[in-house]
Amino acid sequence: MDTRDFNARFTVDQSPDAVFAAICDVRRWWSADITGSADRVGDRFVHRVRDLHRCEIEVTQMVPSSRIAWTVLDNHFSFTRDTTEWTGTDLVFEIATADGRTELRFTHLGLVPEYECHDVCSDGWNTYIASLHDLVATGHGRPYAGEARTASERVLMDQEPKDPAQA
Repeated sequence: MDTRDFNARFTVDQSPDAVFAAICDVRRWWSADITGSADRVGDRFVHRVRDLHRCEIEVTQMVPSSRIAWTVLDNHFSFTRDTTEWTGTDLVFEIATADGRTELRFTHLGLVPEYECHDVCSDGWNTYIASLHDLVATGHGRPYAGEARTASERVLMDQEPKDPAQA
């Protein structure tokens, strides 16, 4: 692991089983528009934010109530010179208990400061990992559902070419 990889964490009172189940429920914390599933090793799903970002992800590891790993198989950003920056990177969720609480450690292995998308992607991950926290803690996440959720998404959506048919 590169110490510059993106990292986020949170601690909750809910069980490791609850955190594990919430991670797999990607539509309730990351994006309501996700197609496919993330319930077992080998599952694939596609995340899309308009024409700004599309990625296909495969579940590569699941250790019940302990660890989930995903690999980005394909990625496209409309706002970076290298549109494939996430391709081949891994998203790792590690669940542990301490002092009667459950901690989630999330790492996007390969999302490093040299990536053109780093600031936008970090903003996104901070927002959606907070949504995952809310899903675990309250039963209600705040996933992307067609409208910008982060400051970076708002800026990028404002820069999208307008459809002349809608003008």
